[in-house]
Amino acid sequence: MTSPLRARSISSASSSGRPSTVNRTSYTATLRLVPVAQAPPYNRGVTRTPPPGTGGRVFRRAPGANPLVAVRAEGSTLWDSAGRAYLDAAGGAIVVNVGHGRASVAAAMAEQAGRLAYAHGSTFTTEPLEAYAAEVGARLPVDDPAIYPVSGGSEAMETALKLVRAYHLARGDPGRWMVAELERAIEAADPDTVAAFVGEPIVGATLGGAVPPDGYWPRVAEVCRRHGILLVADEVMTGFGRTGRWFGMDHWKVRPDILVAAKGATSGYWPLGFVAASGEIHDAVTSAGPFVHGFTYSHNPVGAAVAREVLRILETEELIGASASKGARLRGLLEDGIGDQPAVGDIRGAGLLVGIELVADRTTRRPFPRAARVTEAVVGAARERGLIVYSSTGCADGVDGDLIVLGPPFVVTDDELVRIADTLDASVAEAVAGVPTLAV
Repeated sequence: MTSPLRARSISSASSSGRPSTVNRTSYTATLRLVPVAQAPPYNRGVTRTPPPGTGGRVFRRAPGANPLVAVRAEGSTLWDSAGRAYLDAAGGAIVVNVGHGRASVAAAMAEQAGRLAYAHGSTFTTEPLEAYAAEVGARLPVDDPAIYPVSGGSEAMETALKLVRAYHLARGDPGRWMVAELERAIEAADPDTVAAFVGEPIVGATLGGAVPPDGYWPRVAEVCRRHGILLVADEVMTGFGRTGRWFGMDHWKVRPDILVAAKGATSGYWPLGFVAASGEIHDAVTSAGPFVHGFTYSHNPVGAAVAREVLRILETEELIGASASKGARLRGLLEDGIGDQPAVGDIRGAGLLVGIELVADRTTRRPFPRAARVTEAVVGAARERGLIVYSSTGCADGVDGDLIVLGPPFVVTDDELVRIADTLDASVAEAVAGVPTLAV
């Protein structure tokens, strides 16, 4: 059965700007209608295997031909496809605060996705998003916070920096565009050009839980206020109880102008981050017009529903206090065990964010050279013993310097804390034993 389709003449504008007419009456298209029974299947029960070399593959984050295949997780434990269990002393990437396998979080996710999975933030708001902003706002160390949700920490930081720039433009101060450190750098750069100071309250992966002196953040805040510079707290890793307080800045009662959060906001169950801007920042920016910024998956209702349930768990199970007490217990266990090893230069942190710095010389704190790959050796030895840890390098000078960072879920048991300390003790001893003595 055939059916001719004739096109009408179409008027359009030519490159000269004059209307032109394109006559398409001579064009004929033929449509052939095929009975359903004769139609070829479209991805219906596809079982064929692509020929070798023609299919896609994962571009992996880490080297290695045969990575572990994770299949399930519960509490502080993950299992691979071979049935072997691993104690997650890293909380993934210092993400899983409420623990793996939370049925109520999965249920909240499924219920919201089944009802409304996506609505673009430029047109719609949603009940879970409005409710989450109200609920999380009460916990934030930000005055009258306005929440801009995105898909993770990187997007949140990009949003924060654009917001800083938009704020200064809205106030008629377009010369402020730099991010600087402390007053000497501010004065050297010209205070009228500095837009914001950005920093982690307690430095996470790059310095392994390095806690600043008590007067540091209050002094930074005072300098910023005096020069009209915005204070941006990067709480991507430290937020939602990781350091034993709701947010890292709570340790010093400092209230930043902008706070950036992610990771623990949804405990890894959904990719979500957000920027919390003070009411002053929000009102100044929006009074000058809309904040022209956005991502496809910002303001997501499923992410908000997941974040609400994670927030409820943190509150009702008092997991912030658990992070503080269990973190102190873990550091004590590490001091009593691995702390005696010559290669351990420092054990530091707050709450369940704990860093262990490994050094070639404990007296001088001289680091191992990067070529020795001590961090990688410790990670491998721990994994062979069924322990997953987080790692970082370059903490000494940007190249050398080895760190092991621990950030287990807040539901970790005391027996598991003992196992973390004992296993890491053995793993470091094994790894360092394979490194020859190296000259300075």
